[in-house]
Amino acid sequence: MLDIEFVRKQFPAFSSKPLTNQAFFENAGGSYTCRQVIDRLSRYYIERKVQPYSAYEASRLAGEEMDEARKRLSAIMGIEQDELSFGPSTTQNTYVLAQAFADYLHPGQAIIVTNQDHEANSGPWRRLADRGVEIREWKIDPDTGHLDILDLISLLDDKVKLVCFPHCSNVVGEVNDVPSICRVVHAAGAVTCVDGVSYAPHGIPDVGALGADIYMFSAYKTYGPHQGIMAIKRELGERLPNQGHYFNAGSLYKRFTPAGPDHAQIAACAGMADYVDALYEHHQQSGKADAKGRGTFVHDLMRAQEVKLLQPLLDYLGDKNSVRMLGPRDANIKAPTVAVSLERRGEEVAAELASHGIMAGGGDFYGVRCLEGQGIDPDHGVLRLSFVHYTHEDEVQKLITTLDKIL
Repeated sequence: MLDIEFVRKQFPAFSSKPLTNQAFFENAGGSYTCRQVIDRLSRYYIERKVQPYSAYEASRLAGEEMDEARKRLSAIMGIEQDELSFGPSTTQNTYVLAQAFADYLHPGQAIIVTNQDHEANSGPWRRLADRGVEIREWKIDPDTGHLDILDLISLLDDKVKLVCFPHCSNVVGEVNDVPSICRVVHAAGAVTCVDGVSYAPHGIPDVGALGADIYMFSAYKTYGPHQGIMAIKRELGERLPNQGHYFNAGSLYKRFTPAGPDHAQIAACAGMADYVDALYEHHQQSGKADAKGRGTFVHDLMRAQEVKLLQPLLDYLGDKNSVRMLGPRDANIKAPTVAVSLERRGEEVAAELASHGIMAGGGDFYGVRCLEGQGIDPDHGVLRLSFVHYTHEDEVQKLITTLDKIL
């Protein structure tokens, strides 16, 4: 069982006076930052804010902390250290990657995208149609928002070289079966690009076990600073055209980072690994696992807590005739990202919740295609209620009680 009091002590936001009595249900837009990340970021700005990798002490330590972040996060994710790269955001990482594929693919070859995605993992790929690449769309079920793997199979042929899809949608919330999808795609001779932005906050995954060729997520939604994190298999990364400076072509983690990285934020990302280790050491009193084992343990700990809190909310919303809840009603196959379509605009209901001390979101959440695919007007939008493992059971009950008053 997750020790919720220990967890919340790791986040300064919960002891902040401006946030007192505020229940945070817009975590899909960005999580609170853990103390370990804040401490590392502060230390870097105070003690290490110099050009890294030089011989003098402050510079040497700055470079070592950046390397530590890459080393420790890649170990948790089950990939090689140089297969992990940082960028200013996942959107930017995807755009750079799309430019690499634009130079790599030939006219007439195809990419499959979905209409379940956040636009960041859809738009850059769709634009390659202007370069002669065929774009095929793997469509969701308009009633459930589900992506059926049989529909994907019908789209695959020898022209398809890349399939882009989300680990879970930031609107539908259903956790897609990434390993099965990757096996199908690989059997067809293509590679996969998985958007993990909406999944990783619920437990950093073992990317190696998932089988994804490319996996991307955002550190600022995973208790860290505003950085995009991308894992790419070495064989694929070396095959794609270099997008960085020509003299960095031999360094895999620099090939898709054309702009200079934010040194302080990269170094601070090691605090995400510190947080994983802190949870592991507090909850696992016997035995000692390696970094990937610790990550898996914490992943499962987080998910178990979220499933326990999510199911009552799904049951409540699922029973209301005035609400159309998007995605599955089973918490075991859904991230705690719950979007509901209401008679009133999503932003209006979110504003009313705010007056009751509940921070939630309303709108399209850059999932315009996903909403349209389910017959929802993006301008009307949805109300989105999202939480993570640090959410207290009392806060979920407060949300349900408040919703009962205003819906």
